[in-house]
Order: sequence, then structure tokens, then C-alpha cells
Amino acid sequence: MSLLAELSPKKGSVNKKKRLGRGIGSGLGGTSAKGHKGQLARTGGRVRRGFEGGQMPLWRRIPKFGFTNPNRKSYELLNLSDLNRFDGEVTAESLIQAGVLKKGSMLKVLGNGTLDKALTVKAHKFSAKAKEAIEKAGGKAEVIEN
Repeated sequence: MSLLAELSPKKGSVNKKKRLGRGIGSGLGGTSAKGHKGQLARTGGRVRRGFEGGQMPLWRRIPKFGFTNPNRKSYELLNLSDLNRFDGEVTAESLIQAGVLKKGSMLKVLGNGTLDKALTVKAHKFSAKAKEAIEKAGGKAEVIEN
């Protein structure tokens, strides 16, 4: 265990701290690397965070209105004409497998186009026109709860 007592940093890896204001020979005498006069040469001479020299700061220039609702629900939209390629029952899972819908997203069926066959469509929402068209074609429109 005598080696522990002999441990020391590698040569040249540790430097002595420069001492400010200790004469011209130190390299940091006189003004102590602060230059001559001015705000930064003074004690406590730093500007606060966000200060832009008297110019109107960014945080006061940008608009402070509007709101982003963290609980907003967004739906993937699907038209009636897109449902014609399916048979029997159309669910979110079948749409994900077909690559029409992303996993975890909610589905809303819109009434654009025509439906040629009777389908059972399960979605989170339907437009009134879409629901009417599905039932008119002999199918069912079932609402899925989240």
C-alpha cells in the first residue's frame, strides 16, 4: 500500500492559478486583466441575464398571447372513398395494417366520395354526412371510445 502515498498528478497536467493584481511581473498586474475603466472593470460590473444594453429585450419584443392546449385531440382523416378497398369490418387495427393510419392516432371518417358496399366502420368520430352514407349503403358506423 506504499504506492498510494507516492501518487501524484502527471507532470504538466496541473497548472498554478494565476494571481491577479500582484505586480507587472505576474502578467496580470495593474488592471488585473479587466482593461481600463468601463462597466466590466468595476466591482459587480456585470449585466443581468437578458439585458441588451438598453435596447428593448427579446423577451419584451416577442408576442405574449395565444395558447397551446396540451390536451388537444387531433384526428387522422379518412374519406368514404378510401373505405371502398376494404371488406367486412373496418377498424383502426385493420387501417394500421393497411398503412392508412398511424399507430396510436385517432380516426375521423369524413363524407367525401361514395361508399359502394356495406361495411361496419369503427372510428372515434364520424361526420354527419359520412354516418348517413355508411348507413345508406347498408353498413354500420360504430363510435370507439378513447
